[in-house]
Amino acid sequence: MTALHDVATAATTVSEAVDETARQPYEYVRRELVEPDWRRFPGWRDVTEAQWRDAQWQRVHCVKNAKQLRAVMGDLLDESFYDDLLDDQRRLATMSMLLPPQMLNTMVPSAEGSFTSAFLADPIRRYMLPVASDRDPDWPNHPHSSRDSLHEAEMWVVEGLTHRYPTKVLAELLSTCPQYCGHCTRMDLVGNSTEQVDKHKLTLKPVDRQDRMIDYLRRTPGVRDVVVSGGDVANVPWHQLEAFLMRLLDIDTVRDIRLATKALAGLPQHWLQPKVVEGLERVARTAGRRGVNLAIHTHVNHAQSVTPLVAEAARTALEVGVRDVRNQGVLMRGVNATPDDLLDLCFALQGEANILPYYFYMCDMIPNAEHWRVAVWEAQQLQHGIMGYLPGYATPRIICDVPYVGKRWVHQLADYDRERGVSYWTKNYRTGIEHDDPDALSRRYPYYDPIATLPEAGQKWWRDYEAE
Repeated sequence: MTALHDVATAATTVSEAVDETARQPYEYVRRELVEPDWRRFPGWRDVTEAQWRDAQWQRVHCVKNAKQLRAVMGDLLDESFYDDLLDDQRRLATMSMLLPPQMLNTMVPSAEGSFTSAFLADPIRRYMLPVASDRDPDWPNHPHSSRDSLHEAEMWVVEGLTHRYPTKVLAELLSTCPQYCGHCTRMDLVGNSTEQVDKHKLTLKPVDRQDRMIDYLRRTPGVRDVVVSGGDVANVPWHQLEAFLMRLLDIDTVRDIRLATKALAGLPQHWLQPKVVEGLERVARTAGRRGVNLAIHTHVNHAQSVTPLVAEAARTALEVGVRDVRNQGVLMRGVNATPDDLLDLCFALQGEANILPYYFYMCDMIPNAEHWRVAVWEAQQLQHGIMGYLPGYATPRIICDVPYVGKRWVHQLADYDRERGVSYWTKNYRTGIEHDDPDALSRRYPYYDPIATLPEAGQKWWRDYEAE
């Protein structure tokens, strides 16, 4: 009896071991996209599908403050949540609240138990609607954080035109978006001022700013790639945006144009408006005739954001002649900083919405962002964790945007002090402000891990550094 029992136990153990070795770290399961039912929120109980698909309705009904959030949520959220939210807005928020219904609707698509607990835990809520209890209580800021952490404004050649890379420029046409992300890298310029941040302002009239941008590009034939951004190009009146793009297409040396818009995910209704679709087709066909690569770059951070409307907007852009729709997400703790979360998002983008996973940026070193940021070594592990599952061309690179250097794959560091969380990086080109700097190509540029990720010795070093 005992021998038989031992044999059976051994067989079970072997079977379990075989099952374990056969199991992949990530198991792909195709999931069809779903548009969450907005009627589950009391304030939208009577909203029709026609209203929901209307871009103007979406813009008019954006949630901009706690009072409007209450009107949507009814009694779903406890009072403690609103206290937490208002505390953050008073003391810590670098971005004002602006949530289109489409984006708010992707939070807590279904909930069991306490809705407030589910809402607090929701990954999209964590970065679009931050509350004070989210923030790192000990290190809300890194000592080296800054408002313009990438020093883009220092590299303006005309107002709003950043010439950072030798062959590429960033054209900021405006300083507003249809939605405001809590982690915005351009928090010094974009959006309304908050209690903590008095925002900088663009001073030129839009037409004058665009004239100066076009003039610079005509005089600078070494620039071949223009990222048209802001803010978000979805907030530029279409006739103005189309006119600017057509002027870019008249410059023979411009060979790539990329339109930057989180609104493809946050307000896809905008990109489905007939006037926008028809105008985008005119621009795309003109680009095609002239051999220029026209792409849309959007910003999706979690699979919940990829809904049928987002897929429809992306496919519509491709159907009218846009070459690619690509995603540039931001790697954030509590949102997507696990291999499973990243792979779920990439398969939703690539497999269900025809959006190419392109980059995941490490969250930039802006004020009050330490709770979102991950260390370089964590980013390296995540890059390792997502390899081999996606097609090679759709496997995103995880990028560290190093101040005064630019985008670097997380494995490209030159040296790394893990105890103090300081990585060092080099570069192979001068930015627009370094033409007279003889050491620009030999200097090592530092980047800093969030202090909470360091061993105790490293944290003590930074506490002493702060005390000096």
